[in-house]
Amino acid sequence: MAAQYAQVLRARHAARLLTGTLVGRLPNATAPLALVLFTRAEGGSYGLAGALSAVYGLCNAVGQPVLGRMVDRRGQPAVMLPAAVLSALGMTLYAVVGLAAPVLAFAAVVVAGFCTPPLEGGLRALWPDVLRRQDRVHAAYALDAVAQEVMFAVGPLLVTLCVAGWSEQAALWMINVLGVLGAASVLLSGPSRRWRGAARAAHWLGALHSAGMRVLVGSFFFVGVALGSISVAAVAYAGEEGVAGASSYLLSALGLGALVGGIVYGARPWPGTPEGRLRVLVGLLALGYLPLTLVPGVVWMTVLAGLSGLFLAPALACAFVVVDRHAPAGTVTEAFSWLVTTFGVGSAAGMSVVGPAVEYGGARAGFAVAGLGGLAALGAMAVTRRFLAAPAPAQPAGVSGENDRNRPVEPGFKARHQA
Repeated sequence: MAAQYAQVLRARHAARLLTGTLVGRLPNATAPLALVLFTRAEGGSYGLAGALSAVYGLCNAVGQPVLGRMVDRRGQPAVMLPAAVLSALGMTLYAVVGLAAPVLAFAAVVVAGFCTPPLEGGLRALWPDVLRRQDRVHAAYALDAVAQEVMFAVGPLLVTLCVAGWSEQAALWMINVLGVLGAASVLLSGPSRRWRGAARAAHWLGALHSAGMRVLVGSFFFVGVALGSISVAAVAYAGEEGVAGASSYLLSALGLGALVGGIVYGARPWPGTPEGRLRVLVGLLALGYLPLTLVPGVVWMTVLAGLSGLFLAPALACAFVVVDRHAPAGTVTEAFSWLVTTFGVGSAAGMSVVGPAVEYGGARAGFAVAGLGGLAALGAMAVTRRFLAAPAPAQPAGVSGENDRNRPVEPGFKARHQA
């Protein structure tokens, strides 16, 4: 199992790109927590802290595909390096002015959110050029999905430690300085400086001109709804059980399940087309959420949470492959950014919907929202099956089926990423 990942990490530039991307995305992963802690330390209410976090998230959701489209046209360093600096300056400005100037504070958060560089999509656009073999690109996508789980677990811990050792203001500064350094490590590398998007047909929809992309965006919106609702339902469950740490147990178990599932999935080839496999994985993911409505004791609930996460990273890794196969030529960074955006918007929608559900029916109703979100994702993929068929062999494709996994990356595949 480890051999496949070792081959990826031994490739020139691979470890630097993966590590730099993870560090560069720390501000994005920790912003909601860091904003709430700093706002509360400045004397702001939870309502104000939530509003600032929501503004950051909304602007981030808008900015990712916009910046991704610019990257496809102008290259990575020219767009993402200035964006990373502007995003960090926005957070720094908020850390300096605090709540003394509310309008300026909100403007700073808008800049920080909108200018967050699309490093995640940029990394996935680089993998084919760096690894040059379809089996290794497939493993890199899985490794990428697994690494995201680690980052979202470690990031909040870093913020908490920084707050405990220094202050909430220092946490904002430290995380954003690290973010710029991580982004610079990626964007000053040879593969990033050389990368250019392929020629693209002019269309105002960009990556969403592809019917397959629209199916993916719609389906993963509902996956985001499921995950967002689980985070709130877990807190309600902890309150009902009278166990303060129960919510962290459930969310940690879910992350651990995703980590294990992603590692196993990326370590071997799988039969069939990525499109068919994605439908199966989304189906298994949806079925994994349903037992959470049983709300047993904490121990068994933690086990169920771990099982519910098993197919999350595999579904994401497979979705990355499918995105590359269906994104129109010259839109690959924008396409990956759309997946990130729709996932985040879905998560925010899930958090807003699950609140009334929990108030009405308790934690069980909250977890039912997650189950319905998973079933909606599966239903969307089933109803639109014909729009997410495997691309015709004659057309440029991304990572193809695993029947030819050991062949070098095909010219058509590389052309989608680099002119």
